[in-house]
Amino acid sequence: MKRTICPLLIVAFATFSGFASHIAFAQIPPERTLEELKEETLMRVREKPQRTMVEGILVDDAKAALANLNSLERDDWAAVWIPFGDRYIAQGKSLESAHNPSAQAIYLRAYAYYKFAHYPTDNSPKKKEAYQKGIDAFLHYARNLKPRLEVVRIPFEGKEIVGYLRLPDSPRPVPLVYLVTALDSRKEEWAVRNGLYLDQGIGIFVTDMPGTGQAPIKADPTAERMLSRVLDYLQGRPEIDPKRIGFYGGSWSGYWAAKMAIVERERLKAVVAQGVGVHNYFQPEWQRKALGTREYLMDLFAARASVYGVNTLDDFLAFGPKMSLITLGLIDRPSASMLLINGEHDSQVPIEDLHLLLRHGSPKEAWVNPNGMHMGRGPGWSSQKIQQEVTVPWMVRMLNGDPLLASIRNSSRVEPEGE
Repeated sequence: MKRTICPLLIVAFATFSGFASHIAFAQIPPERTLEELKEETLMRVREKPQRTMVEGILVDDAKAALANLNSLERDDWAAVWIPFGDRYIAQGKSLESAHNPSAQAIYLRAYAYYKFAHYPTDNSPKKKEAYQKGIDAFLHYARNLKPRLEVVRIPFEGKEIVGYLRLPDSPRPVPLVYLVTALDSRKEEWAVRNGLYLDQGIGIFVTDMPGTGQAPIKADPTAERMLSRVLDYLQGRPEIDPKRIGFYGGSWSGYWAAKMAIVERERLKAVVAQGVGVHNYFQPEWQRKALGTREYLMDLFAARASVYGVNTLDDFLAFGPKMSLITLGLIDRPSASMLLINGEHDSQVPIEDLHLLLRHGSPKEAWVNPNGMHMGRGPGWSSQKIQQEVTVPWMVRMLNGDPLLASIRNSSRVEPEGE
């Protein structure tokens, strides 16, 4: 049995129970050279909005920043982008003092430069500086967001989970999607990128995934307890319908989506796992291959290793298999309703893991781009288009019981999903 979401390959669901200088490991394929990195970065900036990682960055600014980049050191990368963030923050404050409403957009632009300065993760002093400046810039921007953005702090294991809550102007209680960010994305941009849900009367709550951003714990085989704690909180908010909560995870956090669909099946009405890895992704054989992908801009090993809090390749390869849903005995257990999304030629997450999920546990739906790469992106299918025509319509239908909404496909509002 198949269900058509949009005209592409739909897989039947199952019925079976410093960059290179910091990474001196011969097993890891070499990073881009300095000139290759400059060329690829500028190409991605020019491709906007196809590339969400450079969303908001201007081509002329990128040229100027890259002209000043003289090494592959992490602090040097951060140092060429931070001044642009500083410039736009000053510009935003000047406009704000003059009561100019365009100040809000300028603050968001400043955030984009700080975000790119600490890409893919804040693992050097300058990158840490950029990360904090980025949060500050975003919160300046968010003060006048409509619907409003609420900063939520949830006590957790002696620390706190920081999340952003946005609820639509709709009759209460409203359905809600809990979104967990990916390896190099952060909750700040995701709180803006997912406005299509708000347009459809669905709230959003966003946190960084374990091991990234402001998450209070690293990723480990039980780290979904952080996400379950968030569900406790959300179900206690009277404005939110506790029986209509969905979950989205993309790229690395596609794993958390798949896991939460199983361990929280009673509390989640619908789950989307995009770019999902559940077993093969964590095996040394795949990681040795995938760490050399040219889909990723730079410093991939360091970013992935930081999620676990390890530094060496041996420790990284030994840790990963512990996360497998097969190793954890979860793969055959029943789950909440799920939509799986990816591209057949994903070089970051093996497509075999999507098919593995389809062959085990509860029946699931899947959308696979036969010509797509990571997250299903490919010619004719940007992150924005997949969100607009696949992800959001499916989630709206599951949470509201509505048919696919033509208003989404016809909307002039196009917002990208995360990397």
